[in-house]
Amino acid sequence: MTRATVLFFAALLACPVSAQTKGEPRRSLTALPLPVPFEEMPAPTRDALGRVMKDPTVSAVCPAQEFVAHPDTYEWLLDHPDRTAAAWRKLGVDAVEIKTLKDGRFFWKDGPSELVWQTVARGPHGRVWYAEGQVKPGLFLPTVPVKAVAVLSHADQARTTGDAVIRQQLEVFLHTDSKAAALVTRLFGDSAPKMAEQGSGQILMFFSGIAKYAHDRPEKAQAVLSDGKK
Repeated sequence: MTRATVLFFAALLACPVSAQTKGEPRRSLTALPLPVPFEEMPAPTRDALGRVMKDPTVSAVCPAQEFVAHPDTYEWLLDHPDRTAAAWRKLGVDAVEIKTLKDGRFFWKDGPSELVWQTVARGPHGRVWYAEGQVKPGLFLPTVPVKAVAVLSHADQARTTGDAVIRQQLEVFLHTDSKAAALVTRLFGDSAPKMAEQGSGQILMFFSGIAKYAHDRPEKAQAVLSDGKK
């Protein structure tokens, strides 16, 4: 989980071996349910998402994960990735610093890679994130511009103990330079599916790991989730 967001985009760039690639017909816009019907989103949002989702360089649906936590804590973390990253650092994990911009968007920079993203749709069972920036997927690979959409779907099953079993799943769409994507695919070859699985799992774990920690260690939750320093 040390470089979750970088792994996310690197995994997507390496996904063509196991995921749907550009040129293949899509039966529907998304495999996972959108939290808000696409046609009900504001026109600027539909336009931005549509340019990526309707003609992605790469798209993939990541495996679902289940864990036990408090749903309100989990959803709070989804809305505060900056605090989620800070919580990981308090636990000794070298997580990328995420900053909140004045307009409510989030920003991270890790060497030549940098992204700005925001939540563009939300509902009781999911989020849609839209990101723009540039990513350097490998030491000897060029920095490439990227636009991405991530559809997060989650559901919880309440337990008599007051918490819930939360099931989360992620679908991602990436639009980038096709030459760069082809280069990464050639370099990673048969390891691409495993990289995609690991990278996408890191994104899910980024949120679920802290939600589960706060659930399992309630006496430490406030200190880990606060905005104060270690």
